[in-house]
Amino acid sequence: MSIYALQSPAGGFLDEDLNHFNKTFDDWCVQFDNYDDARLIAETLDPTRYAEVVEITPLSYPKYFFHNLQGIIHATREVDGNIVCIVEPFTGSYFRIAVCNLKTKTVRLTPSKYKSAMSVEGAFANFKTRDQGDY
Repeated sequence: MSIYALQSPAGGFLDEDLNHFNKTFDDWCVQFDNYDDARLIAETLDPTRYAEVVEITPLSYPKYFFHNLQGIIHATREVDGNIVCIVEPFTGSYFRIAVCNLKTKTVRLTPSKYKSAMSVEGAFANFKTRDQGDY
């Protein structure tokens, strides 16, 4: 479940017009099903518009695959087939842990709220899915 895109060294993703780079990866960015197609297009671009091929996966860009996931994502990891994220729903709010189900594309926030990055990191590092323990 991965796609490929062209990214500038500054971090933007190549837009469908092949002239501009978007700050965030979205449906307007050029996307490829395989690495070879992306590399072929990257080689044909103007050398001043240098872009490298990057792989987009649910682990690297969860907001693209899970549209209900809102806020600032601080960290992601995979736990038992789910993508688990540290989320700050809006700037200055409590941190939460989001569980994104790869099969159903659903997002569930755990009930716990964390005031600091340090406290959520401990919970995130030891997080287990419901099959192995409680949320």
